Formats: sequence, C-alpha cells, structure tokens
Amino acid sequence: MGKPTGFLEFARELPKKRDPQQRIHDYKEIEMPFSEQDSQRQAARCMDCGTPFCHSGCPLGNIIPEFNDAVYEQNWAYAYEILSSTNNFPEFTGRICPAPCEASCVLGINKPPVAIEFIEKSIAEVAFERGYITPKPPKVRTGKQVAVVGSGPAGLAAATQMNKAGHTVTVFERADQIGGLLRYGIPDFKLEKWTIDRRLAVMEAEGITFKPGVNVGVDIKAQDLLDQFDLIMLTGGSTVPRDLSIPGRDLKGVYPAMEFLSQQNKRNANRPLVVDHQGVHYTDSDLWATDKNVVVIGGGDTGSDCVGTSNRHGAASVTQIELMPMPPKDRATSTPWPNWPMMLRTSTSHEEGCERYWSINTKTFVGDEAGNLKALRIVDLEWKNENGRMQMVEVPNSERDIPCELALLAAGFLHPQHNGLLDDLGIEYDERGNVRATNYQTTTNPKVFAAGDMRRGQSLVVWAISEGREAARAADTYLMGESLLEGKAVSMLAEV
Repeated sequence: MGKPTGFLEFARELPKKRDPQQRIHDYKEIEMPFSEQDSQRQAARCMDCGTPFCHSGCPLGNIIPEFNDAVYEQNWAYAYEILSSTNNFPEFTGRICPAPCEASCVLGINKPPVAIEFIEKSIAEVAFERGYITPKPPKVRTGKQVAVVGSGPAGLAAATQMNKAGHTVTVFERADQIGGLLRYGIPDFKLEKWTIDRRLAVMEAEGITFKPGVNVGVDIKAQDLLDQFDLIMLTGGSTVPRDLSIPGRDLKGVYPAMEFLSQQNKRNANRPLVVDHQGVHYTDSDLWATDKNVVVIGGGDTGSDCVGTSNRHGAASVTQIELMPMPPKDRATSTPWPNWPMMLRTSTSHEEGCERYWSINTKTFVGDEAGNLKALRIVDLEWKNENGRMQMVEVPNSERDIPCELALLAAGFLHPQHNGLLDDLGIEYDERGNVRATNYQTTTNPKVFAAGDMRRGQSLVVWAISEGREAARAADTYLMGESLLEGKAVSMLAEV
C-alpha cells in the first residue's frame, strides 16, 4: 500500500452532515461536500492485510485494497477502472449501501474499519467530474435481442452487462420513469434522482433502449415478448408487501410504507401521484404526515425512510415500533467478525427525531366513527427460548392505545407479483413464492432468466447489482455458448 502506517496515523472520518433541524426542510442529500484530500487520508487507512476479507464481505467482490491504494496515490482514473470492473453503479452503492465490506474489514477487528463506502462514492464522483465515465458502446453487435423487464438495480446492471456483450437490449418498466426502487423507493435525501438520470444518459448513449410506462403482461403480452426477443430477463423485484391482517386494517390512515415513500418521490419529481407502481395498488389519497401522530411498524431501512419523510412533512410525532427485541449496541457474539453484525443501527432519519420501541406487537387499528384511524392498540412482548426456538409471549397488563392518525406498514416484502406476466409465462415458484431458477435460468423456459429480489428474495441494492451481473453472464453463455463478461463466486460472508 502507498502508506503502510496510515491506519496508525489517521482516524476514521466521514463527510460532515447538514444540521438535522435544517435538512428536514428539504429533500437534498444530507452529506456535505468532500475533498480529494479527505478521501486520500481515508484510503491511507487500508492496512495491506494479508487476506482482504472485504473482498468476500462485498456481494460484488469489489477489489477494495487496490482501489484504496490508487486513491491514496491520487490516480483516480485507475481507481475508477478497478472499481467499475466489478460494480456498474458505484455512485449508487456509495450512497445507499450498508457496507457489508466494512463489517468484514480486518482493521475493524479492533479499530473503526476503513471508510470504504465513502471512498467508493468519492471515486465515482471524481470520475464523473473529470470525464472518465463516457459511453462505450460495443464495437460489434451479436444480432441477439434481449428484453429486460424491470429497471431497478438488478435490471440496469443486467442490461449494462448484456449490452457490453453486444446484445441489443430493451428495458421495460411499468412505472412512468426508469429506476425501480432507486427512483420510487429510496428517498431523495438519501439518493437524489439526478444521479440516476446521469447514469441513464450514459446507458442510452451506449445503445440501450428504455421503455417506461409499459406494463409487460398487460400492454405487451407474455407470448409477444417470447416471440419478439431471443431472451427475457425478469428483474421486477419483490413487490408484494407483507400486510398486517388485524382488526381495523381497512381504516383510512393505514398504508404500505412504499406507497407513502413513492408518493413523495413523485411530488419531488413533479410526476402524477396515482400510478400503479411495481404491482402495488396505490391509493387515490394524497398521503401526508403533516400534524399527524405517525407510527411506523417495522424497524428496518424502509421504516427509517418513512421516519425521515414524516419529519420533512412536519409530523406531530414519529414513532417506530419493532416486533423483535432491541439489538445490542455492539456486535453480538452470535455474529463475530467477519460476519455481518447483529447490532443496533441508528440512521440519519432517527437523528432527526423519532421515538423507537422494540418487542411491541400491534393488536388493533382503532378508528373513529367516520372510519379514520385514531390509535393503535399495542402490547409489550417477552421473547423466550422454547426448545431452541424464540417464541413471543405477551406481557400481562401491558396492552394500551397510543395516538396514531397515520400508520405505515414497513414489514418488508413477500415475493414478486405472480398474477400477470409471471403466471402467463408459466413460471415455477419456490417455497417462498420467488421465481425458481437454476443458475438464473427459470426452470420452465430456457430463454427466460430471472435475477434480483424476484429470484433471491428481498435484499440489498448491492446484492441486486450482483444478481444482475451474474445473470447477464449466464444469459450471455446461453445465447453465445460462452461469455467473456466478468463473473464472481460470491462468498457466504456477504449473505446479508
């Protein structure tokens, strides 16, 4: 490494964030500008360990020590060449990835790990600024036509890789804009949408065709797609939300989290609110948290995004409740290094204002005479180990009502939407309802492939990109008999 003693000389530092009481009044990204010198110092902390566990901690297999060294040497062009060889969209992962690579950083055994995510974002932004990222259309076309259905991170990665192999790629998206979860799921204060448009412009210049507002299975029938294309890549995501079927579920004021988040992203983009997006029925209501007591049910990232958005709406109060017990503040002994740690995580949205509670079960949505939500009936839980399995037991006399005019269900997603395209294609499903595939090839039709959340289940954006890349390599091999696209054997350490 350029500075072998860097990890002894420099402390871990991340970009400063805007004041919480200021940033809740807009939807701009919260991190303040960084300098190339900041990135250089952080890259110097990479300690030239004998076995870089960060490689296997990253679902993409990013070659992290090498691009850290290039950043330290201020060779930004080479740093981007290394990074882009494994990651199609470092400008996305550098903003929204939970960084499993950092959890397996060797330095992280007894010191704060290398700030890999920050360095990754730095490389991407410098590369765009200096013009290192330019369209590179393939010199030769294979004559094969490929349809990618779904334009989230898995679909965009698959499209980029198959276009690189010389296939003619058309990306279909049922929403009114390209981007999938990146566009209409992740709030702007975490990922401003100009970052997506900037990348899409490069992809279009490389020859990829985008068709938003096309619901494949409805606007184009499955059989027509099979007839028109040599290969179909299904990357529609896991879109059926996990519901909470308890009394009062039909009250006005109870909505899926993604419905709430998507609407705000549409407002920011000056797009129509009422659009059927990714198979979820969106209400005719204009959802606002303003002056309401908001309760977010679910303790994950989507729930955190609801917290941040509710704060920006000017909610009277924001509470997040979780069924499971509170995680430990430090790495749990059950998830030792280099595994992804079970531990309490506090997001920037939580810092802006939120009450958080664990081991809480929601019993009833309580409404008024007009059918509007007015409260949640909740109960405390105790988790007990019974025959090796954790069982929840209600705490006696703990049932109570808490005020709530807007309840947002952020308990995750079950599987992709079956009715429509997937059923029309005769897709076989696994025990969880995801698309069953062998080496990304569906078990019912050899020219139909699947990748991303609809194949492996709800997961991270970085995993979706990895899925898209690996599926593209498998699809290219199917079409051409072999593939020169980059491949990677993913380590179990990255399964988060």
